Amino acid sequence: MNKVILMGRLTANPELKHTQNNLPVVNFTLAVNRPYVKQGQERQADFIDIVCWRSTAEFVSRYFTKGQQVAVCGSLQVRNWQDQQGNKRRSYEVVAEDVYFADSKRDSGASAPYAGAPASAAAPAAASPAYSSPAADFEVITEDDGLPF
Repeated sequence: MNKVILMGRLTANPELKHTQNNLPVVNFTLAVNRPYVKQGQERQADFIDIVCWRSTAEFVSRYFTKGQQVAVCGSLQVRNWQDQQGNKRRSYEVVAEDVYFADSKRDSGASAPYAGAPASAAAPAAASPAYSSPAADFEVITEDDGLPF
């Protein structure tokens, strides 16, 4: 089984490109915080390369920006290649199948496209939470009067 699930922040704005066969593709890097912090040190992050294809690439390039927190589900891909000096190299990247908004509406600012992503921009499952805000289903409670707990 090859399944990767990550949550992190985009290190740059995703840029849509096309292959020679006109397939949309987006590459971006996700800064993912490590779950632990050594005493007396700052939290460390891993910078993980992500690639999206076709409608997922178009969706990501249209609605995501640098610094935004996103969740990615996909698979790990390993590519072997040779550099200019003839040395064997290996690259690891996550091929994203689904990309989700992970910021709350409040954190993302008023210009975030949570509620207006057209169905045509959706990746395979248009009803997926990747294309609407799950935070819209919840209400912030500022007072605790009358709460049963």
